[in-house]
Amino acid sequence: MSRQITVADVARLAGTSTAVVSYVMNNGPRPVAAATRERVLAAAEELGYRPNRIARALRSRTTGVVGLVLADALNPYFGALAGHVEQALAGHGRLMLIGNAGYSGERQRHLVERFLDARVDGLVIASADAGDDVAAHARAAGVPAVYLHNGPAAGDTPLVTADNGQAVREAVAHLREHGHRDIAFLAGPQDTGPVGRRREVWQAATGGRGVLLRSGYARAAADTLIRWLVSTGDVPGAVIAATDEQAIGLLSGACATGLSVPGRMAVMALDGTPDSAYTAPSLTVTGQPLAAMARQAVDLLLDGAAPPFAPSAPLVRRRSCGCADAPVRGA
Repeated sequence: MSRQITVADVARLAGTSTAVVSYVMNNGPRPVAAATRERVLAAAEELGYRPNRIARALRSRTTGVVGLVLADALNPYFGALAGHVEQALAGHGRLMLIGNAGYSGERQRHLVERFLDARVDGLVIASADAGDDVAAHARAAGVPAVYLHNGPAAGDTPLVTADNGQAVREAVAHLREHGHRDIAFLAGPQDTGPVGRRREVWQAATGGRGVLLRSGYARAAADTLIRWLVSTGDVPGAVIAATDEQAIGLLSGACATGLSVPGRMAVMALDGTPDSAYTAPSLTVTGQPLAAMARQAVDLLLDGAAPPFAPSAPLVRRRSCGCADAPVRGA
């Protein structure tokens, strides 16, 4: 069995001290001349030296790892959001661990406790349940935390979210440009978090005109809803779906029943996930600025930089509202 390469081995080959090797491997705390740094790195590569991250964590009381508690890893919205959080953390030299709460408040609390036991440097909580301030456990342990997408109305943990009000107002205005006056809104089972905010703004923007519909957030639930509306003859002329998953379910049910979209019913959604560009017809959305939200959350978590504003969700015109298709990026 080969002997493990140590800092002393690297220092011997590079012709320097173990302290200098440590400064190079840890990027400080003292500066190292460029030529010396290159010798150390070359020696480490030649010997196949890998720093002992566990020992470093014990010395510095940091792990270089941030935990992400995700509301539901199977939902494309949260999956895309997780990808942007990972990219933002990589820009700070951090690794990310993901825990999937599966829309369970109890599971969310359990994940926070497990991440704290793992000594993560911080927590990003992309929550769907705003009832319990699970970040309070992190604060009590002295671990920084930030909510992303949704968080408790009260509490000391900062929340990064998009300008949901602007997104809904823009969606209503766009459907009115297509001649729609009675614009329905498809909410979730309960009015909480961003969906509740979207429903409130829709009601104000439409002056109370339009039907409030409800379904679960899964595609199947919205598919079942539209099939029932077709059977009763109560199909609205235009619908704003709170989430892309619900909108995709509407399109599925419309296709199955022969309901023309956008001819008989125009559809828009308020997430803008990658899947929305590839539905039939392609889905008009207000695209949530996931990359900007992720960067703000990570900067706030690691640098304490307060978000300057809630990023806006731009309108993406496609066929489901009656517009011509815009080119798909990367196609």
